[in-house]
Amino acid sequence: MTDLMTETRSVVVEREISYPPEKIWRALTQPHLIEEWLMKSDFRPIVDHRFKFSADWGAVDCKVLTIEQEKSLSYTWDAYGLESVVTWTLTPTKTGTNLRMEQSGFRRDQEQAYQGAKHGWAQFFDACEKVLARID
Repeated sequence: MTDLMTETRSVVVEREISYPPEKIWRALTQPHLIEEWLMKSDFRPIVDHRFKFSADWGAVDCKVLTIEQEKSLSYTWDAYGLESVVTWTLTPTKTGTNLRMEQSGFRRDQEQAYQGAKHGWAQFFDACEKVLARID
């Protein structure tokens, strides 16, 4: 029998985006661009860098775990009792980039956070695509 407190789930959003990885990478790693589609942050693409995402509802404590230029990025995402990891993966395609985001670590008793993340990340992706359309 699995322990419901230790079993976790992930939210995955994956989209084909018609821009090259290097352009999407900028939107994922430059604080002034991150702020336009996600939240204010003091992110820096350096392993072990601690940073915060902040919004009117509160803040998320984060730490960069891995970084592979224009390919992948992961960081912790700790807020309101949720200890999770967000991993971005960029895969070049014939027409652009397959952008995949996985937020892992939702416990079974965190249904509200899980549903909120599913809804929220879809909106963040939409906002990110608008930023990408606007920048050079």
